[in-house]
Amino acid sequence: MAGETILVTGGAGYIGAHTCLALAQAGFTVVVYDSLVHGHRAFAKFGALEVGDVRDRERLSAVVAAHQPAAIVHFAALIEAGVSVRDPAPFYDVNVGGVAALLDAARAHGQPPIVFSSTCATYGAPLQAALDETHPQQPLNPYGWTKFAAERMFADHATAYGQRSTWLRYFNAAGAAPEHGLGEHHDPETHAIPLAIFALLGRRDAFTLFGEDYDTRDGSCVRDYIHVLDLADAHVRAVRRLIDGGPGEIFNLGTGDGASVKEVAAAIERVTGRVLPLVRAGRRPGDSAALVANAAKARRELGWRAERNLDAIIQSAWTWHAEVEPKVFP
Repeated sequence: MAGETILVTGGAGYIGAHTCLALAQAGFTVVVYDSLVHGHRAFAKFGALEVGDVRDRERLSAVVAAHQPAAIVHFAALIEAGVSVRDPAPFYDVNVGGVAALLDAARAHGQPPIVFSSTCATYGAPLQAALDETHPQQPLNPYGWTKFAAERMFADHATAYGQRSTWLRYFNAAGAAPEHGLGEHHDPETHAIPLAIFALLGRRDAFTLFGEDYDTRDGSCVRDYIHVLDLADAHVRAVRRLIDGGPGEIFNLGTGDGASVKEVAAAIERVTGRVLPLVRAGRRPGDSAALVANAAKARRELGWRAERNLDAIIQSAWTWHAEVEPKVFP
């Protein structure tokens, strides 16, 4: 039914805000729950904003009780895998402790179904060309392990308490919705496409290519880049399915067509018409040669597929970083 309330934790962050946009466009009433430590007040514009930490059990429970959401979408988490290796404690505190608090709040107030923002990082080193949902899970870093632990918590709560949840394991989110004032704004930024664009805009000296000796078609790492609006659409479909009584499921979200770092660099030059300043370095520890999704299950059961290609991703990101971001975050 139109107007059903969806609570979005971390809804003022990058993927969360784009999903709030998509939920609002689909007719849902959006409530954002965000600490604004990593999220941005400027992004929380598609519904009510409730400021709070996901670990704050009393505050979170009060918000769930007040709004009685038909479903919850849970994004609130720390996301930088490299940082998690150097300092894992906060990742377990937020990513695992936050899920525990959310599950308790849901159980106390009618158990609305939950769509959980998971990651392909739970798989670890790939054993096949395209990873499906049955691929073994052996994360390579604490970030991946915290998401793996959260999935286990959702599974155990389903068995013990009947809590329904869907887990969306996605690959490399990228792109923006500049026409809606949304895009990537991380501090620090670690993702390849914005870093390359920063080099073009003079915000960095150059873009670094890490490793050219991988077992890939051109020696550089291959990743599955998916437009953030395509991800947002999958979240809306997963929410609708759960509200309509569908079972909890696990879905990979990706295009199924990976792009190498060199191909991304070439696409950025093609789309922008500029020469990318590039420096070469050795491999980074923990980087897999290729991570590409098999998203056939999402196509089959959610009726979803990624619609936007790499050039569209880059064009939207370029417009955001070059024209819109400086106005939103002067």
